[in-house]
Amino acid sequence: MTTPHPAAQLSDRIAELLADPEVVASAWSSRPQWRQSLAHGAPGIALLHIERAATGRGPWEPVRDWLATATKGPVTSGPDSYLHYGAPALAHALACAAQTRPGSYSSALAHLDNVVAGDTLRRCDEALARITRGDLPALAEFDAIRGLAGVGAVLLRRAPDGEAIHRVLGYLVRLTADVKHNGRALPGWWTMDGPSGTPDERFPGGHANTGVAHGIAGPLALLALALRRGIEVDGQREAIRAVLSWLERWRDGHAWPYWITPTHLNDLNHRPLAPQRPSWCYGTAGVARAQQLAALALGDQHLRRDAEQALATTLADPKALAATTDLSACHGYAGLAHIAHRAATDALPRNAARLRTAAALLLDTAHPPRTNPDEQAHHLLTTAGPGFLEGAAGTALALLAPATGTTPATCWDACLLTS
Repeated sequence: MTTPHPAAQLSDRIAELLADPEVVASAWSSRPQWRQSLAHGAPGIALLHIERAATGRGPWEPVRDWLATATKGPVTSGPDSYLHYGAPALAHALACAAQTRPGSYSSALAHLDNVVAGDTLRRCDEALARITRGDLPALAEFDAIRGLAGVGAVLLRRAPDGEAIHRVLGYLVRLTADVKHNGRALPGWWTMDGPSGTPDERFPGGHANTGVAHGIAGPLALLALALRRGIEVDGQREAIRAVLSWLERWRDGHAWPYWITPTHLNDLNHRPLAPQRPSWCYGTAGVARAQQLAALALGDQHLRRDAEQALATTLADPKALAATTDLSACHGYAGLAHIAHRAATDALPRNAARLRTAAALLLDTAHPPRTNPDEQAHHLLTTAGPGFLEGAAGTALALLAPATGTTPATCWDACLLTS
């Protein structure tokens, strides 16, 4: 049995500090809507305790308490809900709990499944109508955080044979086709939004986003994950290839820019790469994992090797790592360690060894030798908060599998589209 890395002690201590909702909930007392937020609130913290209970590392009581907190009031559905908020967020957390205790939460899950599927069908109708009009999309239409790629991750686990996931995949196929806008051919995911999803004067001509959180790597990952599970719609393989080709066009060495603007289209030699953090949300780690998943779905050994080498190389790049400044699952060292560990499981032998080495070094950076886990856990809660995406719960969860040398027991990271 592999000896756990000391970072496992940090994960344990964070979980202990996050055991009681009555103590932690004050962190979002001014934002009661975070009760049903996967990114910031109760469902995300529940994921940590669910995974710990599933692996025998923690008790079930915190799971029950956090899920009770998440569900104690009305659950948001409709256009204001998405993977990280409302009905889809709760469906993901409860589905992970049901993996650990089969049969639990069955009536609540059945209700949420119907709500999510119905909302998704309406969103697909709206998105396809937008395509027919010839308008450009908003990021929140398709991305992993707020859009159909993220909701699709829930459907892929909960209703893989249902109409809704097939409609999402069909929509994403349409999204990958080039469009004409003001006389110029643009990728179908070109948006007039800024990267934040709102108007941004720094992007007067819009942009095409490459990341997993808000860009085309999220839809790529979903299309690939579905294909690996034998769920396929017309044009799906071609859509995957189209996204891969576009990403290859803009790749610079082992890295991808965060976004492409009209400036880059006008000057193909203009590469917008300063040292960038190679994170899940934006950057090489997320994009390379999506490419690896696509390669596995397509059976493309060359692409698989290329994606794995890009990931291993960037995680050993001092300049890229120097741009990483926190521990979070979203864009920190814990998230990078988790992606390296996940990718190593699927990698060719030589690349797997490089990725395992990278994961070990990332764990050393996240929790340096002789660091007091109690002090570090308290500091993290104070500075980053308790949440999943950028806070302590997500850090603890992302550290768990690489620090213990195990495979996650639940599908918690499906909400990141990494599995």
